[in-house]
Amino acid sequence: MDILHLDASLLVVNKPPGLASVPGGWEAGRKSLFEQLQAEYGKLWIVHRLDKVTSGVLLFARTAAAHRTLSLLFETRAVSKRYHTLLCGLPPWEETTALHPLRPNVGHSHRTVVDETRGRPAATRFQVRERYAAHVLAEAAPETGRTHQVRAHAAALGFPILGDVLYGAPVTSLILRPALHAFSLEFEFEGKSYSFRAPYPDDFANALTHLKVEKFAR
Repeated sequence: MDILHLDASLLVVNKPPGLASVPGGWEAGRKSLFEQLQAEYGKLWIVHRLDKVTSGVLLFARTAAAHRTLSLLFETRAVSKRYHTLLCGLPPWEETTALHPLRPNVGHSHRTVVDETRGRPAATRFQVRERYAAHVLAEAAPETGRTHQVRAHAAALGFPILGDVLYGAPVTSLILRPALHAFSLEFEFEGKSYSFRAPYPDDFANALTHLKVEKFAR
């Protein structure tokens, strides 16, 4: 397990893709990341979550007091979360903010959908970091915490995440999951500034390398 930080109050890990953050659902013979970490480091409290398919920075509290404080920081949007993602297509913008209201758990696939009537307010800032032949590396900064928010907003803008067939991306062999990585997490806790960054996992890095090679091969 890639531990990014460990002290008496905080445990921060670089979550691998394909592993559930917390218990729930049915997956025979495999414990969630939370269960694995708790078995090794003792009692933990869940502060936030990442989708099973998403990799990157994930924070747990090690005391009840830390959990209360950190949960309030997330609730009041005092935590800066930045994701790196590979988007299909070439956006005409360098930076934009998606403001589509979102409604989660729709239909048998449990997708999050844009719903102007019953959706909850949501905002995600997107910024292009690199352009390739038919894709971009973008940074996404969600200002709210809706289920599948970055994935749904990217699709709503017309540029779904590479590998995210649930949200309209074409089937690809470049990566076997949505190319979404929780790159960084920043916040103030007990009078101290914390900033954590998670290196890309192999599948994301390999897809990125392929796109760069493809760009310069043309």
